[in-house]
Amino acid sequence: MRFLLSLLIGFATAPLALAHPETPTETTYLGNEGIMVSDGHTTILFDPLFPNGFGTYQMVPEEMRLALMAGDAPFEGIDAIFVSHMHPDHFSVDEVIVYLETHPKVKVYVPAQAAEWMREETENEEIFDRVVEVPLEYKDAPLSFHEGGLTIDVVRIPHAGWPGRADVSNLVWRVTLADGITVMHLGDADPNDEHFAPLDAHWQAKQTHTAYPPYWFFGMWDGPQILNERLNASRATGIHVPINLPPVLVFSGADFLHEPGETRLLEPDQSE
Repeated sequence: MRFLLSLLIGFATAPLALAHPETPTETTYLGNEGIMVSDGHTTILFDPLFPNGFGTYQMVPEEMRLALMAGDAPFEGIDAIFVSHMHPDHFSVDEVIVYLETHPKVKVYVPAQAAEWMREETENEEIFDRVVEVPLEYKDAPLSFHEGGLTIDVVRIPHAGWPGRADVSNLVWRVTLADGITVMHLGDADPNDEHFAPLDAHWQAKQTHTAYPPYWFFGMWDGPQILNERLNASRATGIHVPINLPPVLVFSGADFLHEPGETRLLEPDQSE
């Protein structure tokens, strides 16, 4: 049976969080906005499979991509994949279909637009039992639900370039792993506070340990204000960083991921 998000809103409670996990949660950079987050028990991927970097953004190295598709180390035991939006530097419809066919325990969380595209490309209806479609429209209330060891919150924030790409469903995922670490992946969110301010209760409802915004949040428009004052995030690490580093990012002094394979440890704040 297909997952219907409308049935999951408000379902269950958050999993028991450990104040000091024995194994620190680690983020591994794959390429562009692709990251893997693992606490040693649960492993999730954001935007890991995409066919095009447009000659500008880091691609997932071929050896790493093949290991990911095969489920070889360090990509064995993946629990869930989250997709921000369906642009080709974030989402490969063909590879996601193949991945679901070859990894029968993995669930994929996607905008409804991406799920519709998947249905156009395959007749294998069985894989859609593990596809969670998010049908959010702009200004819809966020959705929150619990799935296995994950607590997942999602909201639609317009794609950068608003309002020129208003038709693109860009999802901001906030995911809490069983060890209590919470991460946020912003996709290609537009750095304008008019999108974020009305959702203040959503941001304040849970502290994020690390947010992963596209690099332009560190020096463009309302980006710094959103990161520092709006998201309730202890820290931020930039992604979607071009191969040629943008001066605005370098001069900001911000942390960012740029070389596939580099990692960051995520630990609870001392005050927690």
